[in-house]
Amino acid sequence: MFIQTEDTPNPSTLKFLPGKTVTGEGQPPVEISRGEDVSNAPLAEMLFMIPDITRVFFGVDYISVSKFDSANWKHLKPAVLGAIMDFYVAGGEPLVDQIQATTQDVTYEGETLEIVEQIKELIELRVRPAVAQDGGDIVFRQFDKEDGSVYLEMRGACSGCPSSTMTLKSGIENLLKHYVPEVTRVEQIT
Repeated sequence: MFIQTEDTPNPSTLKFLPGKTVTGEGQPPVEISRGEDVSNAPLAEMLFMIPDITRVFFGVDYISVSKFDSANWKHLKPAVLGAIMDFYVAGGEPLVDQIQATTQDVTYEGETLEIVEQIKELIELRVRPAVAQDGGDIVFRQFDKEDGSVYLEMRGACSGCPSSTMTLKSGIENLLKHYVPEVTRVEQIT
């Protein structure tokens, strides 16, 4: 088994491509932080046995692993590669039991619903594929129709990345403002 690795814009996160499905087909990405319940995610459990690993993000065909800033990838990377390889060689299955973040669902109606659908479609088609290449994800959380604010959550390698604020403001905000005139600003939810 050959596992590719890629750097991400976040120096604390590496992207690992095992050449196999990581989440179940059609399943959303999953992010798990150290200390959270990993009973439904055996690969996350294996990765968190490695000291200094802080967060694991599972995409469709990749795994982004984040470390403490003080840790060195030179020492951690072989252990992460070993854990991923052991998981798949032992017959590990795609992560199907999702650990969902608890979010407050907001119900939109009428014109606001149409605006939210436009925002979500732009994020899904134009933004998510780009951030997935960097080992991350972006999730729509809320639209405030009163002031035109869009609230997004950066996940995976994008979470805590030094360049994520610029990506959010210069890239995503400009894109949304261009195609959806009701959008006045984009804010990150952590």
